[in-house]
Amino acid sequence: MASISLKGVHKVYGNNVAVIRGVDLEIGAHEFCVFLGPSGCGKSTLLRMIAGLEDVSGGELRIAGELMNEVPPAERGVAMVFQSYALFPHMTVYQNIGFGLKLAKTPRPELDQRVRAAAKVLQLEALLERKPKELSGGQRQRVAIGRAIVRQPGVFLFDEPLSNLDATLRGQTRVEIARLHKQFADASVVYVTHDQVEAMTLADKIVLLRAGPDVERLGSIAQVGTPLELYHRPRNRFVAGFIGSPQMNFLPASVLGAGAGGSSVRVRLERGGEEVEVAVDGAALRPGQAVVLGVRPEHLSVAADAPRGMRRRVALVERLGEQTYVHLEQAGGEPLLAKAPGNLAVEVGDELALGLDPAACHLFLEDGDAVSATTPAQQEQAQCV
Repeated sequence: MASISLKGVHKVYGNNVAVIRGVDLEIGAHEFCVFLGPSGCGKSTLLRMIAGLEDVSGGELRIAGELMNEVPPAERGVAMVFQSYALFPHMTVYQNIGFGLKLAKTPRPELDQRVRAAAKVLQLEALLERKPKELSGGQRQRVAIGRAIVRQPGVFLFDEPLSNLDATLRGQTRVEIARLHKQFADASVVYVTHDQVEAMTLADKIVLLRAGPDVERLGSIAQVGTPLELYHRPRNRFVAGFIGSPQMNFLPASVLGAGAGGSSVRVRLERGGEEVEVAVDGAALRPGQAVVLGVRPEHLSVAADAPRGMRRRVALVERLGEQTYVHLEQAGGEPLLAKAPGNLAVEVGDELALGLDPAACHLFLEDGDAVSATTPAQQEQAQCV
């Protein structure tokens, strides 16, 4: 059982350039943990620190309870699959998969058994005598994964393994990785990606790392949780904007006061002046306070008589077959995006009424922190995660 524990881990380069800042994280045995975030947030650096390819500048890194700060990579019980396949072009699939075992002087019968078992799991049995040049991109990536599987490690590390594949192969290989994880007896998986679809579909736990203009928060954890937890209950505006595609709409607003029953807050939108009710705990909010209303495109309902709605003119229509994305004009700001059924009859220039469900809206303070939700509907969502 190989769990991973990071306590106060940070990484500093050169002249005090910090790229990882005080990371505290627990990854359980057989857990599929995804490091997610935009380019430059430090997710690959953090993965390489676990692998031993980068030194730990401070804090403690433990694998299976053992301190690993000074332990060489080969002695950590981890196997890594890189973004590039890194296959030997002159070797067959069989030789590539078994190369690490050969270097470790594994007895030939055991080597053969492990290679063929990995090939069976990865559906490579018919390709064992082929060279890498005779394989597709997806097949090459499976060979690279097979090379990691035969080592029977306690931890599998994946560094954006699907980024070199086309969209179809990414989807197929993603499913194969998910299937493989179910077959790893006790091994933990740490998977790095900037693709939230991969994160949402593969992860037991997502670790979302910060990046952007706020240098002091670069390389720190924005939120840790299950995929649905980050989607339904983002702790701050960064998480809310990163999770979800298309991303959440953000509308500047000001607080009017408590809603009916005290379990909601009424706000007025700066652009348009409409009053909107949001199901959050507004005990700490004061009338006139500047806030930001967040609502996802799929939670904006298009209706002719929206009871708590606002009217906007259509600026652009994207028809994707199953669904339609409607871009609506916002005076002095970014267009408002709504997700509608694919057969919606709407054209550029039409005026639409948009309904807002108070339980599906979010409210953020000026510093970006989220205001806690209190409604039964959102509590039910919380139970789902």
